[in-house]
Amino acid sequence: MSSVKSVLNQQIQTLYSDHHGWLQGWLRRKLGNAFDAADLAQDVFMRLLARQICVDVVEPRAYLSTIARGLVIEHWRRRELEWAWLETLAQLPQAEALSPESRMLFLETLVAIDRMLDQLKPTVRQAFLLAQLEGLTCPQIAERIGVSLATVERYIAAALRHCYTLRFGA
Repeated sequence: MSSVKSVLNQQIQTLYSDHHGWLQGWLRRKLGNAFDAADLAQDVFMRLLARQICVDVVEPRAYLSTIARGLVIEHWRRRELEWAWLETLAQLPQAEALSPESRMLFLETLVAIDRMLDQLKPTVRQAFLLAQLEGLTCPQIAERIGVSLATVERYIAAALRHCYTLRFGA
């Protein structure tokens, strides 16, 4: 086991030393920000370490940029959520202003919910959000998205199971 881990660490170290500078530059061009690029480049290699699988790849830059693209998408999604959250906070009366700790906790919760919902199939997510955010009934959702009532019920049940499993691990 320690031999495999040693090989894994050596592979990642080689990838890091050979391609970290390139990856950070690639990310800087994508993001337009050296600080975010440095953070995401580091996150790419942290993900590789966390995977605990050998990474002997023929095209290392393509492999690294594929991982980085996913992190860039997550970065922009989080940024959009953060902007929407800040806009919401700006509209609150001063008396209802939240503490910085509460603001960050709410933002982290929104990001976690977004990740959870992103794992659902689009139609399942749409049905679930129509029920939860717009308060539509299953027949209304079936009519809105053009599927049967039984399908909507399955979608919502699947979404609830998914959320429950991610939240409680059951």
